[in-house]
Amino acid sequence: MSKCVINMLSRADSVQGHGVLSAYCEQVALVSEGLSDDFCVVENSLRRSNILHIHTVNLRFWARCFFKRPSIASVGYVHFIPETLDKSIKLPPVIKDIFYWYVVRFYKRMDYLVTVNPCFIDKLVDLGIERSKITYIPNFVSDKRFYAVSADAKKELRKKYHLNSEGFVVLSVGQLQKRKGVFEFIELAKEMPEVTFLWAGGFSFGKMSDGYEEIQKILDNPPANVIFMGLVPREQMNEVYNLADVLFQPSFDELFPMTTLESMCVGLPLLLRDLDLYKDILFDYYLRGNTTAEFKQLLTELMDPENYKKASALSKEGHRFYSRESVLAMWQAYYEGVYEDCRQISLQTFRMKLKRRFT
Repeated sequence: MSKCVINMLSRADSVQGHGVLSAYCEQVALVSEGLSDDFCVVENSLRRSNILHIHTVNLRFWARCFFKRPSIASVGYVHFIPETLDKSIKLPPVIKDIFYWYVVRFYKRMDYLVTVNPCFIDKLVDLGIERSKITYIPNFVSDKRFYAVSADAKKELRKKYHLNSEGFVVLSVGQLQKRKGVFEFIELAKEMPEVTFLWAGGFSFGKMSDGYEEIQKILDNPPANVIFMGLVPREQMNEVYNLADVLFQPSFDELFPMTTLESMCVGLPLLLRDLDLYKDILFDYYLRGNTTAEFKQLLTELMDPENYKKASALSKEGHRFYSRESVLAMWQAYYEGVYEDCRQISLQTFRMKLKRRFT
């Protein structure tokens, strides 16, 4: 089999500090390094390709699909659907309607779709997309980029960030939006003044972020035990995870959060809101709750060394489940299947041309 050329098309880096960018970087690195014997990966290239893997819904990428040859496959990456945007950004009604219409048309134009969220499959079908063209492949995080440091190194990191080396530190990571549970995060911090609460992330979409004005008031005057770190470059996030004792994500709505995978690489226990999504992708690798009282109780229990050890072991087990080898095998099988379809279309086209020429 000749080498298949995969052209990764993305403009995720136009906005920093969001999961789509992290997922894009990880997926491209995984395929580039792990499947280099059979696939040639290029990014945002104009060269002739066998597969256009489109990671963001840019108009230019959509237009490109109208002019490609039938033997070139377009694969769309589904990181969101219109209804999930309602809880992330605020758009004027007319612009929102147009954009949502466009997103659905974008997905319908693709030959194939890959979703990182198994819950999206039925919803995409409801939007009029054929189930047969949709595949679920989970996100992936490299343990070369995210890993636990030694106890001594952790103390040095806390010293660097001016944190108590012996205190209990709770970390939340994500954009500052209502759906991420910022207000519930603050409520819990007020209930546990002896614990330090960190939030890494900012307003990635500026004033369009849902809840911007209300959240900004909190940032201007946070509780004494709360530190908003702002937007942290991804290269520094391993340090941030190693500052913490637990990852707490009170989000009310999620896709397949990269933060959970990154935290599992570090071995941090996961305390998450009890969302249906997590049951399908995180199984029993995490602790779950819904109310401030439940979260407080679970965090208090984690302060016991024996309970902490068990919760950390669950997180590490989850990391092994989403190992490099497992996810890489999914991508290899997927790309090989798409490429074989491309070859069959090319062969059919060639035969039709011959038939026309000699008849």
